[in-house]
Amino acid sequence: MEKNDIINFKALEKELQAALAADEKYKRENAAKLRAVEQRVPSYEEFRGIVLASHLKPLERKDKMGGKRTALWNCHSTPGRTFQDVATEIFQETTLFQPKTSAEFYRDWRRQLRSGLQRYQALLQLGGPKLGHLFQTDVGFGLLGELLVALADHVRPSDQVAVLGILHSLANTGRFTLNMSLLSQAERESCQCLFQKLQAASTPKPMQEGLSQEKLGVEELTGGLQEEERLLEELLKLYQVH
Repeated sequence: MEKNDIINFKALEKELQAALAADEKYKRENAAKLRAVEQRVPSYEEFRGIVLASHLKPLERKDKMGGKRTALWNCHSTPGRTFQDVATEIFQETTLFQPKTSAEFYRDWRRQLRSGLQRYQALLQLGGPKLGHLFQTDVGFGLLGELLVALADHVRPSDQVAVLGILHSLANTGRFTLNMSLLSQAERESCQCLFQKLQAASTPKPMQEGLSQEKLGVEELTGGLQEEERLLEELLKLYQVH
C-alpha cells in the first residue's frame, strides 16, 4: 500500500461519532416535538422549552441540589432572544432543507418538517424563484393546500414581500387552477385567512431606492410590477379570494 493510501482511522472515527451525535440529536428533538404535540401544550413557549430541554436527564438520588452554579441549567436557552430568533435557530440546527428536485421536496417536506413553523421557515429559505423552478410542471396533489396552510399560520408583516413572491411563483406552476379546485374547505379558509393578513399588513408606500434585488425579489417575478399592492390584487384574483 502506498504511503498516501494509509487510512486515517482516527479521522474516520471522529466523523462517525459526529454523524451519530447529529443523528441522535435529531431523533431526540423530534421525539420531544411529537411529545409536546401529544400533550397539547397551550403555547409555543412551552413547546420550545420541551424541545430545548430534550437533552436533559432527570436528577438521580446521588445528584445534590444547591451549591454554587457555574452554568445555566439549559445551555441551549439564552435570555434576551425573541420568539422568532429561537424558532429560526431550532429550524436551522435540526433541519437541512435544500431539495434539488420536486421529489426531494416531497420527501423532506414530510420527513423532516413536522411542524408548521418549520415548514414556514423552509418556504422562506427557499423563496419564490426556487419553488417556482422546483414545481414548474406541477405542485402535486394535496401539496398546494399544505403550503398555503403553513404560510397562513405563520406569516408575519415583515415577511410580506417574500410571501407575495412565493404565492406568485406557485400561481405560475403547471395545473395551478386544477390544484386550487382540489383544495379542501379548511385549506380554502386558510388561503382566505392568509390574504386577509397580507391585506392588513399592506400599506401604500413608494418603493425605496437602494433595495437590493435579493431583498425585494418581487420586481422580476411580476414582470416589472414594482408595487406590492398591485401584486396583491393580482394574486387575489389568481387564488380566487373575494
